[in-house]
Amino acid sequence: MAKMSTYTTDRASPFTRAVVSSMRKLYPEALADQSFDNTGLLLEAPFDPIRRQMNSVLLTIDLTKAVADEAIERKDCVVVAYHPIIFRGFKSLTLSDCQQQSILRLALEGISVYSPHTAVDAAPGGLADWLADIVTGHLPNPEPATHTAQQKKTSPDTIEEDATSDANASTDTPAEPKKKPQRPRMSMQRTYSKPTYPSHHPVDASKTDLDPSSVDHTRSVINPVTGVEGFEGAGFGRLVTFKESQPLTHLVERIAHGVGSPKGFPLAIPQGKQVEDIQIRTVGVSAGSGHSVLKGVEADLLFTGELSHHEALAATEKGQCVITLFHSNSERGFLSSVLREKLTGVLKEEWERIRNEEAEAEELTPEWEDAIKDEDVLVECSEQDRDPFGVVILQSSKQEGKPLS
Repeated sequence: MAKMSTYTTDRASPFTRAVVSSMRKLYPEALADQSFDNTGLLLEAPFDPIRRQMNSVLLTIDLTKAVADEAIERKDCVVVAYHPIIFRGFKSLTLSDCQQQSILRLALEGISVYSPHTAVDAAPGGLADWLADIVTGHLPNPEPATHTAQQKKTSPDTIEEDATSDANASTDTPAEPKKKPQRPRMSMQRTYSKPTYPSHHPVDASKTDLDPSSVDHTRSVINPVTGVEGFEGAGFGRLVTFKESQPLTHLVERIAHGVGSPKGFPLAIPQGKQVEDIQIRTVGVSAGSGHSVLKGVEADLLFTGELSHHEALAATEKGQCVITLFHSNSERGFLSSVLREKLTGVLKEEWERIRNEEAEAEELTPEWEDAIKDEDVLVECSEQDRDPFGVVILQSSKQEGKPLS
C-alpha cells in the first residue's frame, strides 16, 4: 500500500542506479589504471522524488562550471564526466573552490556524477581503438594529394617596405643607403581569428566521408590489462601496423576528418624532412597525455593528445613523427561517435530491469511509483564542453601551396 510522500535522503534515484550499472557493464572499473586514477561514482546525489530530475544523462570530458550550469538547466539526472572531477581526498568542501562549488551545486540539484576515465581508454572498442579506427580510416578514393603550405621565401638581406613609406619623398632626392635592421619590423595591421575548436560531433557515419578502420592493417595492445572476464584484449594504447606504408599527409587528413575538423593541430617531424615526403608504416596511439603509454614504442608516428616539449623533441631526434591534438581533443569525439549510442542501448535494458525490480518492492511512495513508471531514456553530449585551448589564426599571413585541410 502506498505511503505518504517523504524526502529520501539515503538513496540515489533508481535511474542513477541504472546509469551506474550500465557504465560498469560497458567499462568495468577494474580496467582502469589503479595506480593513479579515480573512477566510478564520484557523487551520489540523494533522490528527491518530489523534485526529481529528468531520466537523462549528460556526457562530457571535463566537468567545468559551464557544464554544471548546463546539466542543472537541463535537469539531467547524471553527468558522466570522462575526467574525474575528484582525484584526491578533500579536507573540506567549500564554495570558494570552483570545482567543489560545482560538486555542491550538482548535489543540491540531485544530479550525480560518474567518471569512467582510463577504463574507457583500455576497453576493447574504447577510446584507443576509436583513435586507431580514425588513423586507419579511408577518405574517398583517390585520397587527396595534399601538400604543406609554404611561407614565401625572401633573401636574408631583403627589407620589405611599407607601401606608403616613400609616398611623400621627392623623386629628385637621391636615395640613401638603407641599413639592415637588427630585428624585423612588426606590422600593426595583422588580425587574428577568434579561438576555434573542433566540432562537438566529429564522426557521424551519415555525415562524414571518412570510412573508419578500412585501410588494411594489424593492431596490437601496447600495455595489456588482464584478468577482467569478458574483456580479453583490453589494455592501454594501440600499435597500428599498415600492410603498406601510408603518406603522412593522408594520415593528417584522416585525423582532421575524424576528430572534428580542427583549424590546426601540432605536428612534429625530424629536421631535414618534408611532410609530403614522409611515409608511415607504424603508428603508436594513445589518448590524452600519451607519454606513459608510448615511451619506448618503436613507431614511425606517435599519435596522442599531448606530449611535453622534451618528449616530442626526443621522438623527432630518433626519427619519429608526432601528432598531438591538445589533450581532450583526442577524447571528446568519442562521446558522440561511440559512447552515446552504446550507453543508450545498455541503459534502456538496465532501466527496464530496475523499474521491474522497484515495482515489486513494498511500501512505495506515490512519487517513487511515478519515477519508476517513467520509461524515458535520453543520453546527450554537452554543448559547453571544450578543451581549454583553441587555435587563433593569423588572418593576414601569406602562404603559398595547398593547405593540408
